[in-house]
Amino acid sequence: MSRLHWLCILSALCLFSSACNKHQAKKPDPTKGTVTGIVLCADTGKPARFATVNLTPVPKADEKSDDGDPLPAQESTMTDLDGRFRMEAVEPGHYFAFAILEGYLDPALDLDAAKIRSLPNDRERRLYAIDQWKEHLTEVAVHVHRSTEVTIQVERAAEIGGTVSFDDGSPAIGMHFQLFQKAEKGGWTNVGLPLFDTWSIHTVSDGHGRYNVTNLSAGEYVVCALMPSDKEDDAARICLGNVFRHKDAATMKVHPGEIASGVDIVIPLNGLHTVAGIVSALADGHPLRQGAVHLLFADDKEKARALSLEPDGSFAFEYVPEGKYILRISGAKDEEQKDPAASPSDADSASKPKPVVYADKEVPLTVLDNMDDIQVQLAPPPADKPRGQ
Repeated sequence: MSRLHWLCILSALCLFSSACNKHQAKKPDPTKGTVTGIVLCADTGKPARFATVNLTPVPKADEKSDDGDPLPAQESTMTDLDGRFRMEAVEPGHYFAFAILEGYLDPALDLDAAKIRSLPNDRERRLYAIDQWKEHLTEVAVHVHRSTEVTIQVERAAEIGGTVSFDDGSPAIGMHFQLFQKAEKGGWTNVGLPLFDTWSIHTVSDGHGRYNVTNLSAGEYVVCALMPSDKEDDAARICLGNVFRHKDAATMKVHPGEIASGVDIVIPLNGLHTVAGIVSALADGHPLRQGAVHLLFADDKEKARALSLEPDGSFAFEYVPEGKYILRISGAKDEEQKDPAASPSDADSASKPKPVVYADKEVPLTVLDNMDDIQVQLAPPPADKPRGQ
């Protein structure tokens, strides 16, 4: 996560929460402690100027949190021209300190996002993140009315860059990017931790189609360009080697601190189609307003795209390459409604609305052209049979 993006997130949070005061300069407080220090660049030994320094608390056994971020910053500040920083009025306790600077390793791009999502709660996610990032964390003990001095180092990261263009030679402007890194035990994991339902990687191709993904650890990667979209899950993907699936893509390796250039992707203009339609109730045909729509590859049910139903029950996937797919509708339901079978005399039953839930459904599709009028009708799941039958 770049310094600019981090500051944008903090600014956005400040609009909705007074808690952002912890990221602003504070006055000394005799009931709390102070943390001071310096951040150095490991590759040059020079000060890390304008780096963001974060203090994340050591998780407690009985702690309950809902931060979403596996390394939440309880305190945050920026270094000066000498690479030095000072945090006043820090709550006493035990912390880990780390720094973020453009061009250097960033935990948001180095932690296993899939593993983090699989853990049951925020405390487990934080413990996992701390264990994985421990070589880059500095332990800090904060005491009442005392100053703690720490030295933090940031290590130069790898970079991957190139161009994205269309097959008529024009630059592909405004593309986002998705990276997959080869895991130690095999398989591939998505790079980046999407916070606040946004993009995992915030790089966007410029007016010449050029891009540069920074802050990466050494490893083997697949690079994919994503067509402009509101959300990452709904974006069409074209990967290195000019293929549509990351399992078919060409891979590349980068070493610590390496700048890999010439990683170019070409997007075909032909053979991309629209898959759109309406999801409705089988009983009376009214549109269903809530539910998830997944477009899966037919051979192994790998997710190609995902989105939510619109309020009118419609869905639309753009730029879908030709091939065989499965359209899966899941979690569909109506807004809560009053039970029409409830007796008028039963005031309690009549006043309590009940949601209408529908059974999931899969529809096979062969995409050879635009498919604009797909009709999917859902019914409630069959009632459970009485016991003994």
